[in-house]
Amino acid sequence: MVKLSKRLQMIAERVPVGSKLADIGSDHALLPTYLAQQGIILFAVAGEVNPGPFEAATRQVLESGLSKKISVRSGDGLAVIEAGEVNVITIAGMGGSLMASILEAGKHKLQGVTHLILQPNVGEDHVRRWLLEQGWKLESETILEEDGKIYEILTAAAVPVDERGTLEALYSVRQLPGGVSVTKERLLQMGPYFINEAPDVWFTKWESELEKLTMIEGQLQLSTAEASKMKAEQVGQEIREIKEVIACLQKVKP
Repeated sequence: MVKLSKRLQMIAERVPVGSKLADIGSDHALLPTYLAQQGIILFAVAGEVNPGPFEAATRQVLESGLSKKISVRSGDGLAVIEAGEVNVITIAGMGGSLMASILEAGKHKLQGVTHLILQPNVGEDHVRRWLLEQGWKLESETILEEDGKIYEILTAAAVPVDERGTLEALYSVRQLPGGVSVTKERLLQMGPYFINEAPDVWFTKWESELEKLTMIEGQLQLSTAEASKMKAEQVGQEIREIKEVIACLQKVKP
């Protein structure tokens, strides 16, 4: 039986029983192998664009005796599936910008897909923005720390076209106790559900992000270029707003 990392285990727990799954960027196909062994999925496509991981995935599936249940395919993004072939897609372990690009390029393949389970390593705001713009409802956000790295898992559900007008409400400007306003941009960046109920690891993540932003601001301030000065001011404003949100949430944290 395959044993998953904490990160992959949390993704696996979000896959509905009876799913037909596409795991994009499947690496060694550990996730679909585990889900098949547990009887959670009916069928899976393990997609991998790189030759080494593709060969490793093929070997994993063969050695597990799951060749009839898991199809390992070489291809870029959603090119490995046909429209209507699966109803759940998992993508994990890449940047949010790349993830959004993969979904955008393959959105004609999303017919019949009911759930997207996405774990970007960075750039989570790109994923949230794509989901919102393309009419997917962000249903949950989870955050975890493993081996010194922090990961977010975003789960989204397909929404009928006539109900998509309600999706913006999740990112409506909201007032935190203490009078701090959280804008749509900040909610896309920091997570609308995390803002409602922020776990300790979320605060750890954002303290680290503030350190990076402060370093960027300092580097920009060394430049005499007008564009750099303007950018430094923007980064400074972002730092102040993030600090306000964090301070406010820390005060109300039980």
